[in-house]
Amino acid sequence: MGSVGLGALVGLVLTVALGIVFPGIGQLAGAFLGGIIAGLITRGIIGGTIAGIIAGICSAIILAIISVFGFAFYAGANWGFLGALVGGVAGAALSIIVGVVGAIVAAIGGFIGGLIIKSL
Repeated sequence: MGSVGLGALVGLVLTVALGIVFPGIGQLAGAFLGGIIAGLITRGIIGGTIAGIIAGICSAIILAIISVFGFAFYAGANWGFLGALVGGVAGAALSIIVGVVGAIVAAIGGFIGGLIIKSL
């Protein structure tokens, strides 16, 4: 069995990179691809699933922080303090929803990556 930590780290970097470049759908696509890469690195179904879950949760936390600051800054620049407050709440809500779905998608990707490497 390969390194679960290395698989999770590579999956995290890929997910965050795609999530920043393409917000929303990029996080989901990055989570799936990151999960597959994590599964290939760990060389197992269980390890790939665990690495995918870890990568998905960590990337969701990182992208949630970036999203809250981004929404708050944009809304604050346009509508003042109340806009920043509402923008931060909206950013948090959206990032939690996308983060949960992203963690599930990353776990599925890790399972598939582990399945691919076991079948070879």
